[in-house]
Amino acid sequence: METAVKRLYEGLFLVDSAIAAADWQLVTDTINRILAKAEAEVVSLHKWDERKLSYDIGKVSRGTYILVYFNCDPLRIHEIERDVQLSETLLRVMILRTDRMSQEDIEKPTPMMVAETQAQAAAEAQARAEADATDDDDDADDDFDDSDDRTDDD
Repeated sequence: METAVKRLYEGLFLVDSAIAAADWQLVTDTINRILAKAEAEVVSLHKWDERKLSYDIGKVSRGTYILVYFNCDPLRIHEIERDVQLSETLLRVMILRTDRMSQEDIEKPTPMMVAETQAQAAAEAQARAEADATDDDDDADDDFDDSDDRTDDD
């Protein structure tokens, strides 16, 4: 019996944003179950981005994209695509063969990760600005050099 050669694939799964926000675990479990059924090995699974769809799918107008890298037998890809079509959780999938991708490329931050990092940095900057604005000591300059500060003893 011949052993199947597994290749690296990139799958972009689309789900309704409402479902992804309400039950992220259900979405990841569904994807992992479909891939496990096809004997695929998941390398990486990340939320890629949430966007307005160019056209409604059913009554869904916003979608969350999940980027998955996995190793799989090429003969099982059709099975994965069919299972996604039969799934009530997943709307669409696009699978591409990516044999030449390095581990570094796989681990690059997704747009969602970049946005979260920027939002966190902005929140920290705003918190620092608010803390500086509510500084209630009577020194107008918060320097460490007390040479310009006057006391009543002078």
